Parts: sequence; structure tokens; C-alpha cells
Amino acid sequence: MSSSGEPVAGDIPAKAKYHHGDLREALISAVQKLVQDKGADNFSLADACRQAGVSTAAPYRHFRDRNEILAEVSARGFEMLNDMAAEAVQRHGMGTQEAITEMAKGYVKFAVEEQGLFRLMFGQNPALSAEPLVRETSKTVFGYLIAHISSFCEANGFEGDVDDIAVKLWTFLHGAASLLIDEKYETVIDELDVYQMVATATPSILRQEASLKE
Repeated sequence: MSSSGEPVAGDIPAKAKYHHGDLREALISAVQKLVQDKGADNFSLADACRQAGVSTAAPYRHFRDRNEILAEVSARGFEMLNDMAAEAVQRHGMGTQEAITEMAKGYVKFAVEEQGLFRLMFGQNPALSAEPLVRETSKTVFGYLIAHISSFCEANGFEGDVDDIAVKLWTFLHGAASLLIDEKYETVIDELDVYQMVATATPSILRQEASLKE
């Protein structure tokens, strides 16, 4: 609020009035911003309430506890990943090497652009990982990758353990993404183009891990 009494852009009313669904979304939005700005372990529900401009009792109308809100935020992160993968498929086609490579690069890009969210989704919080919503959405994303690797193998006359190929590819991607956002590559090599590395390695992993049908 300015000295003249006029509202200033960014001001949030001390007691904002929300409709039922709006309050839930306002809280989720507030937590998403705090996760990105501070990290999931560095804020309280009270901080989220202040961010949303609601009372500290407001979250309990919609969520069991802080962990349940974080589960919703985490699940939406997995949905974002799935949407990025779907866009790659739309551009390059179902089960193509190009689509899977773009999905792989998109995974790393997501980690870089949404570091707080990425760390939340794959952090050391067993209770959060066990939340049904998180388990379902994460499995959906991984299942989407498996489906495309299966299609790739069929289209190219390969056979192999599709689940195993998907796990190995994900292990490589997650390691690359984590090392990049933790700035670990910089300690051993200068000016590494991680996206180019992923673009080169992904087709190699796909083809090396599958074998030609006899």
C-alpha cells in the first residue's frame, strides 16, 4: 500500500477472500513459488499462507498437512514432464529416436528451469514419495517413456528388456541433470554442452541396449 492509500502492484490483501476451489489453487500456487524460490525444506505452511494472503487455518480446509500440499505440487511437476514429452512426440512421432532424444533433453531442461521443483520431486522424503498421487503421476511419466522405447524397438527390429533400457536411460539422464544443476561438471571440465552430450548419448543407449532380432 502506498502512502496515499492506493494499492501497489504485488500487494496481497491480509485476508484475501477466495471461493472454495480458488483457495486451494491459491495455496498450491504459493507453495509452488516458495519451492522454486527457497527449496522445499526452507519454508513453513505459515510462509505459504502469507504468500497467498490467507489465515494459517486455511490449508487444513483442503489438505491434511504440509506434505499433502507438497505431494500436489510434486505431482504437477510430473505432469509438466509428461506434457513436455508429449510435445516432443507430437513434433517427431511415436517411438522415434528423435522423439525420445527430445524427451531426454527436455528432462534436463526441466531440471535446469525448475530446480526447486525437480529437487522436490526426486528428494529424500520417503513420506512424499509414498503419497498415492506422487506414485501414480511418476509411474505415468516413466510408463510413457517405456511405451516409446517399446515402439522404437518394434519399429527398428530390436528386441530386449524394454524396462531395463528405460531404467538405464533414465539413470543416465537423472545423473546428468543432477550434476548439471549442482554445478559438478564445472569442477572437472570447462564448457561442457550437456544437451549435446544427451543428444549424442541417448541414441547410443537405445541402440546398444537393444539387440537385433534374429
